[in-house]
Amino acid sequence: MSGALHFSLLRGKLTDVYMHENCLICDRINLIKQGQNPYFIKELETGYVVLGDHQFYEGYTLFLCKVHARELHELDPQFRQKFLEEMSRVAQAVFTAFQPNKLNYELLGNTDHHMHWHIFPRRLTDPEPGKTIWSIDKNIRCAEQARPSHEILQKLRSQLLSAFSNSYE
Repeated sequence: MSGALHFSLLRGKLTDVYMHENCLICDRINLIKQGQNPYFIKELETGYVVLGDHQFYEGYTLFLCKVHARELHELDPQFRQKFLEEMSRVAQAVFTAFQPNKLNYELLGNTDHHMHWHIFPRRLTDPEPGKTIWSIDKNIRCAEQARPSHEILQKLRSQLLSAFSNSYE
């Protein structure tokens, strides 16, 4: 998408949607554009698919919106519709790739004020499977041992790319 088109995607707000200072999501997108984000999976029309830095929940995936906006209602209606449709496609690929019992979806933005979906594959073997992922202490979910090795990251990446290829292309 061209810069001019990006500006029209936010209703009434002429802001640079590519880059915002002090935005972790914008920083991650820039790493993708520079070919330096090892968690990057696929670019879609409205966002970027990445694996989570920590894989306590194997297959944890994020869908990062290309537009720096805090709320869905701030998006142009056509872009918003496409963004939600693509999030659903990402979720289907995550489900196909990792075969969980259930998916948890979250679009929060309390900490990082740039829309991004969290998609968590959940299994009956998870600790506290009947509760939200946030019930597990962050020090456990984000422990160093939850970071995937290069080999595991490549395996997860391959599974997710394969699910996209088999479903959408």
